[in-house]
Amino acid sequence: MTATLAGDFDYDRHGQGYARQRRTDPRIAARVHAALGQARTVINVGAGAGSYEPEDRHVVAVEPSAAMRAQRPRHLAPALDATAERLPFDDDSFDAAMATVTIHQWNDTEQGLRELRRVSRGPVVILTFDGDALDLLWLAEYAPELIAAERRRYPPIDLIASLIGGRTEVMPVPIPIDCVDGFTEAYYARPERFLDPRVRASQSAWGFVDDDAEARAVDRLRRDLDSGAWDDRFGRLREQPEFVGSLRLVVGHP
Repeated sequence: MTATLAGDFDYDRHGQGYARQRRTDPRIAARVHAALGQARTVINVGAGAGSYEPEDRHVVAVEPSAAMRAQRPRHLAPALDATAERLPFDDDSFDAAMATVTIHQWNDTEQGLRELRRVSRGPVVILTFDGDALDLLWLAEYAPELIAAERRRYPPIDLIASLIGGRTEVMPVPIPIDCVDGFTEAYYARPERFLDPRVRASQSAWGFVDDDAEARAVDRLRRDLDSGAWDDRFGRLREQPEFVGSLRLVVGHP
């Protein structure tokens, strides 16, 4: 019997080594933690390997993938095996709720967001990407299939905001040039990183692109880097300290 996935990407099969590439970037983390306000108890849903989890508060982590739970560092509490759509907690159990770069992978995003709102008596903090802004990154020219697949996955920002609070804030999050969290836009100034299959393996987006399309994108990028064509067009980014792309922080208040 085939197990039912808890989301749209099988992290138990493909999530090994994820924590080595997808680490907490402290500058992005500072924005997430500030949005939690004075909350002392926090539920982190879709917690993965623990990225962006505050260590100065009591955190209950929820993560359905065994492979991801196993990659949590020892100083963090073990994560509970549960899904966003059915959180095993009473209403208003936590001061705040958070979900970072995960809601696009849930089976029922709307239900999961309602659950976050239900169990939090304070803010709900969502770090996600705006599908309408994904093509701001030059990678869209090399891997249009990846951008198209990602755009289908990400729920509209307005929908997220409507489900997590009566008053909401939507803030673009600048990505630093040396960002250590290896999502696609983190490498806006380091295109060579996309040539590394380990980097692509830690970006779930590539799992929705067929092998031929991925090979074409990587081969074209390699040729353009070798010839200098990439630097002729985008080389200014190598010195640009931040990139404002599609990364968004959405904060809902009750």
